[in-house]
Amino acid sequence: MSGILQALREQQHQMNPKEQILAQFILEHAHEAVHLSITELAGRSGTSTATVSRFCRSLLFKGYGDFRMKLSAELVQPVPAKPSYQDIVAGNTLHSIAQAIETNHLRSISDTTRQLDLTEVQRAVDALHDARRIDLYGMATSGMVAYDCQQKLVRIGKMAQHWSDSHMQITSATSLGEGDVAFAFSYSGETPETLDALLCAKERGATTISLTKFGANRISQLADIRLYASSLEEGMRRGDMASRIAQLHVVDILFTALLSLHFDDYVPLLEQSFQEVKKYRKEKGR
Repeated sequence: MSGILQALREQQHQMNPKEQILAQFILEHAHEAVHLSITELAGRSGTSTATVSRFCRSLLFKGYGDFRMKLSAELVQPVPAKPSYQDIVAGNTLHSIAQAIETNHLRSISDTTRQLDLTEVQRAVDALHDARRIDLYGMATSGMVAYDCQQKLVRIGKMAQHWSDSHMQITSATSLGEGDVAFAFSYSGETPETLDALLCAKERGATTISLTKFGANRISQLADIRLYASSLEEGMRRGDMASRIAQLHVVDILFTALLSLHFDDYVPLLEQSFQEVKKYRKEKGR
């Protein structure tokens, strides 16, 4: 199932009755739906064009055309050989555990890549490149991803700082302004501390970026630039493993794009930081 369809399944119960009917029709007839006009879809699903438009906007698409184009693009992608995430099972052998984790990680990366909006990725790359200062907000597992992002950005000379303490997030966000970036990491898209920090940064005039699971959530709705990781991690016993890998995958794409598009600016700094760390750690080890 594509990321969009999975997001529909997850959020269907939160929709109003008409939107639930529309979502169910799309879930059952996805390959047919992408070939229908908005009027035809409304008629076939027993809803209205206004419902279809509202439905698409609630999922953070620009309109029905945007929704149909992105769903169509996902549906033509090849189905992964191992379509199901593997949950933790009592008494598994080490061999089966290793295979299950491999399946989860590969699937989360594949699903995330398939649903990436490259226009939004480019906007995020441009914002990070132009930023005078970058705040990175994330709690718990998402905080680890934010810290990984900070380490990468600092190596290429960016003024980036990861904040995991909720009070320091607000304190730092208060001093942001135009020309700065606030980057929020939250798989659920609903982490209260991260949401508050991003709101504060936005009110101060900073450009805001979010990295959440696919679908409508409060953090992505607030952000100027919206990035999504795979939303297919089901179950309660995985310790956020697949979601962490998916978020790290997006960070690696952003970082590599920064280096590739601004090679002469960043690669010398990256090499210099590597050589200096190597030099001083070697000296300390003598």
